[in-house]
Amino acid sequence: MDSKEFREFGKAAIDLIADYMDNIRERDVLPSVEPGYLLKMLPENAPEQPEEWKDLIQDFNHAIMPGITHWSSPRFHAYFPAGHSYESIVGNILSDGLGVIGFSWISSPACTELEVVSMNWLGKLLGLPEEFLNCSDGPGGGVIQCTASDSTHLTLLVARDKTIRRLLAADPAQSEGELAARLVAYTSDQCNSSVEKAGLLGNMKMRLLKADSNGRLRGETVKQAFDEDIAQGLIPCYVVANLGTTGICAFDPLYEIGPVCNEANVWLHVDAAYAGAAFICPEYRHLMKGVEYVDSFDFNPHKWLLVNFDCSAMWVKRGYDLVNAFNVQRIYLTDTDTNVKVPDYRHWQMPLGRRFRALKLWTVMRLYGAEGLRKYIRNHISLALHFANLVRSDDRFLVEPEPSMGLVCFRLRDGDSTTKLLLDNLTAKKKLYMVAATYQSRFIIRFVVCSRLTTKEDIEYSWNKIKEEADLLRPNKIRIPAINPIQVHSCEKLK
Repeated sequence: MDSKEFREFGKAAIDLIADYMDNIRERDVLPSVEPGYLLKMLPENAPEQPEEWKDLIQDFNHAIMPGITHWSSPRFHAYFPAGHSYESIVGNILSDGLGVIGFSWISSPACTELEVVSMNWLGKLLGLPEEFLNCSDGPGGGVIQCTASDSTHLTLLVARDKTIRRLLAADPAQSEGELAARLVAYTSDQCNSSVEKAGLLGNMKMRLLKADSNGRLRGETVKQAFDEDIAQGLIPCYVVANLGTTGICAFDPLYEIGPVCNEANVWLHVDAAYAGAAFICPEYRHLMKGVEYVDSFDFNPHKWLLVNFDCSAMWVKRGYDLVNAFNVQRIYLTDTDTNVKVPDYRHWQMPLGRRFRALKLWTVMRLYGAEGLRKYIRNHISLALHFANLVRSDDRFLVEPEPSMGLVCFRLRDGDSTTKLLLDNLTAKKKLYMVAATYQSRFIIRFVVCSRLTTKEDIEYSWNKIKEEADLLRPNKIRIPAINPIQVHSCEKLK
């Protein structure tokens, strides 16, 4: 393919995506294909000769699109948002067009330095303490990882390395292997599955501590777990606190957990994968009170900040902890000396190679602006409250717990089996998509405002579909007046 064909192919692909987004409401959210459908449609072997790009586009529409779950649909309310914007797509095109692999400064200076700039911008927007920023006088800084899962796994390994180094320095006669076998990690029983998986990958016991009735892990619970394990000869090493749990978007109190971890010399990592984006709005920063106690902090711009996957933003207080754990030198990796403080990001991650992800993050922050991003977050939260009001207007339903960020959890009063049947029936019809969770041992349905395209009319469309399906399960109903969304906002501010 020459540059002329590239221009034609690229324009056709962009037109296809633009048309797709303009007409996405016409598509069912979930596909109507069976497992193995694509294996039957496509040839068993790659083509021997080059094919025409127009044929590829045709096959994309015919074979690929029917098997797509439409994450950008305003009727997609499952999991959490998948960041998507035209601005980010163009940033990705620029990155892919350059073909940079930025494992060191000299391998592409702009790749490293734009990441430093972008992570400083983003850290300031969140209101993180200055010691987490590359622009501070300390050793901290930010780095873009693939996912929050990677950040959790990475920081667990760093905590393991740092703890063993500290204990061996105090008593060199100890066995490194025996020390490693005694290390324990801790998190809430409301954590994301990736946190538990990090313990498996890092070969460290991960204790899932019971959250309180509101889904929060309390400081006294962490301290009690430390004391129990120390009494058994084990060594507390690593804690993951959640700012926005997966199930109900609960916020662990860092101001309780942080002092406990600091006193015990235990690494404290924050997983704020979804909800961390809301901290660009000053009115939500109280939810990360105590962040000054934290060793590492991560959230995903590729969830709720309009940046396409993958882009996970992680900050650490002490970059040298990562370098100590992951520094492997080779002569071909020798870099150019510089008097400017620039991190060598190959020591801040597990892979050697790295994509120029900062380009799409930088593009989104510039073309939306801080106020545009805040408006986007606030609009999603307002839409979620509107949905909660609609649910509360129907006495067959309960909203519980209270809505958090762009998430509303609800259930039928009739019980778990009826609520599950409602969700199953809605999923089968493919018009909207939600997933389940549990709250206080009850089956609940999670409704998340996910798409950047979502409007009030889309919320009402989804509610009407839910209500229609509930009518089929329980025709007789009594309605109560809806709560004004403005009143809910006012109550939230008074709390």
